[in-house]
Amino acid sequence: MIRISTIFIAICMVLVAVSLGFVLYSVAGISGSESAIVALTALTFLILYNAVSMRLRDRSDVGSQIADLSRGTADLARQVAEFGRRLAAIEGRVASANSTSSDRMQAMVGEINELGGLVKQLAASVAHHEDLLAAGPVTQTIASPRDDLWQPAAPPPAVAAAIPQPPAAPVAAVPRSQAQLLGAIKSAIEENRLDVYLQPMVTLPQRKVRYYEAVIRLRDEQGRIVAAEDFIGVAEAGGLIGRIDHMVMLRCVQVLRRLMVRNKDVGVFCNVSAATLAGPASFTQCLDFLEANRALAPSLVLEFKQATFRNLGPAESENLAALAQRGYRFSIDHVSDLRIEPRELADRGVRFIKVPAALLLDAKQAATTDIHPSDLSDLLGRFGIDLIAERIEGERAVVDLLDYDVRFGQGFLFAPPRPLRPEGASATAEAPQTTSQDLNGASNSATASSTATPPRTTGNAALARRVVGPG
Repeated sequence: MIRISTIFIAICMVLVAVSLGFVLYSVAGISGSESAIVALTALTFLILYNAVSMRLRDRSDVGSQIADLSRGTADLARQVAEFGRRLAAIEGRVASANSTSSDRMQAMVGEINELGGLVKQLAASVAHHEDLLAAGPVTQTIASPRDDLWQPAAPPPAVAAAIPQPPAAPVAAVPRSQAQLLGAIKSAIEENRLDVYLQPMVTLPQRKVRYYEAVIRLRDEQGRIVAAEDFIGVAEAGGLIGRIDHMVMLRCVQVLRRLMVRNKDVGVFCNVSAATLAGPASFTQCLDFLEANRALAPSLVLEFKQATFRNLGPAESENLAALAQRGYRFSIDHVSDLRIEPRELADRGVRFIKVPAALLLDAKQAATTDIHPSDLSDLLGRFGIDLIAERIEGERAVVDLLDYDVRFGQGFLFAPPRPLRPEGASATAEAPQTTSQDLNGASNSATASSTATPPRTTGNAALARRVVGPG
């Protein structure tokens, strides 16, 4: 439908053209045909002018509409981007919630598995005591149910298979002169009669074997065993400690290689004397050997006495730094007091400190040190140092140490040092568990006889064997 304004404009244009023709005809005296031509020309010009002006006006309107559409599109894009951001945030929160739920589920599964292991351990202890009761009276004292809960777990089969453990010979306490002992040491070195014993270090309270400490013993010509504390001082004075340390280090590497074939998480502590660390020739030999076995650095821990760290000279400090640069970690034993500077020790590469359980539980230490022994584990942990309680011989000490947040333990309560075969070959014997009968000093002959002949399985023993499984 034509708009009224358009009709009005058209009428006006016609009137203007007619008026122009009439004026030219009546006033100017131009003929009628010429006046009509001029009028038609004026009307045509007016029509063209109106058409052009309307086209320009429509184009302006279209431009305004396009601009409005562009603004609307930009606003819609912003809204879509905001929606995408909110959707991404929601997806992130959902993913985080799923990850947290998965971590909690895995932690719960781990705790359930650990609880299952403890139940199996308890069942094995019950089966063992049931078998002893079924076999007949023995000369040993049966452990209480509370002691059974704290029985140490045997090493994993893969670890036990790699640790040869023949029966330990009694340690001899034969009086010798220094010259005789020095001669015996030289003879033992030349004839390869220096034996390495392994004593496990277990986690608390699970009592899973995590590390082993290599302990050296000397066999004399009669086959009697001489403990390290009885001949190490003489060996240091006679200049033989470097050769001994190198032999022990070689055995530790051999054992560690065999253990790591089956279990990558196991580690071995190897004692190193201050004389080896300070001697140029002995340390050069030691460093060359450790450099050749650098791949074992994360699992081979070098152990020094507390007095060695407190009396480090420039040469010893430089040698210690050379070992640390090659990735080896250090441990401190023979701790006589709790005046410890954890930051300084951590800077030197110390990652473990062994403290006797009696020293930790001594009430007098709280008055002579700046920190209470119960807070020592947390303090050391802030600097990446683990506290190991050694010389644990009773269940009561374990209960008290758990209140001190001690993560590792070592002592005759868990297992005594067991000998290795000199060639470090594999064996099939498993490390025997240390029970409360061993702690009370009872003989092991009754246990050996009772386990040699399989007893009749009845009652709770049959139930325990079904829980633990065959074998």
